[in-house]
Amino acid sequence: MKLHILAIAVHPDDIELACAGTLTKHARMGQAVGIVDLTRGELGTRGTPETRLQEAQDAANAMGLVVRENAGMRDGFFANDEEHQLKLISYIRKYRPEIVIANALADRHPDHGRAGKLIADSCFLAGLRKVTTMLDGKEQEPWRPKRVFHIIQDRFTEPTFIVDVTDTHATKMEAIKCYKSQFHDPNSNEPMTYIAQGGFLDAIEARSLLLGKRIGVKHGEGFICENLPGISSLDSLLLPEMP
Repeated sequence: MKLHILAIAVHPDDIELACAGTLTKHARMGQAVGIVDLTRGELGTRGTPETRLQEAQDAANAMGLVVRENAGMRDGFFANDEEHQLKLISYIRKYRPEIVIANALADRHPDHGRAGKLIADSCFLAGLRKVTTMLDGKEQEPWRPKRVFHIIQDRFTEPTFIVDVTDTHATKMEAIKCYKSQFHDPNSNEPMTYIAQGGFLDAIEARSLLLGKRIGVKHGEGFICENLPGISSLDSLLLPEMP
């Protein structure tokens, strides 16, 4: 299955919190969109790995994704090394995406930055013919995504560009709330965590409104691009006027 967009992130829920609106938008455009989660988030304080897998699939269904896989790397202890790069290269070559969306390159959680670099490096290496990977007993063809975009996570970073997600923001919040074990629940007896605080999702909403305001729309999602993206004409930067 060839994907137009493949989002890759270290923890289930990373993608939802940062860019579920964008993925939903492209899925509704009829494009094939999928996610590969690097780990099961098994070091998370609340819930279980099995719960997270089900929550991740529920979120994928809400966004209209065609595939979601888990690479089974060790939460907290994966590395940006040959073993992990080859494993990720195999997924990139399997799905042959035009665009890869990846973790932030630096963030509060050390896994995020390490994963962001692992994903970016693997996208480059996936295009090298002499890097060999196998799938179902057959050698895979090289494939390098045309673009790698990094999400903005806990630490705010000035975006390279912002996507208007006004029409898909409600679905984004629906997808985030599929992770019932992770976010605020006044009836939960599990330990309180940074993301389970009552105001955490309010902050997600506030950032969406802030980024939307920056481009003259209601809701926005920001991305970082290390290589400056080009446009075919100035008209590519025109957005419809707000009513």
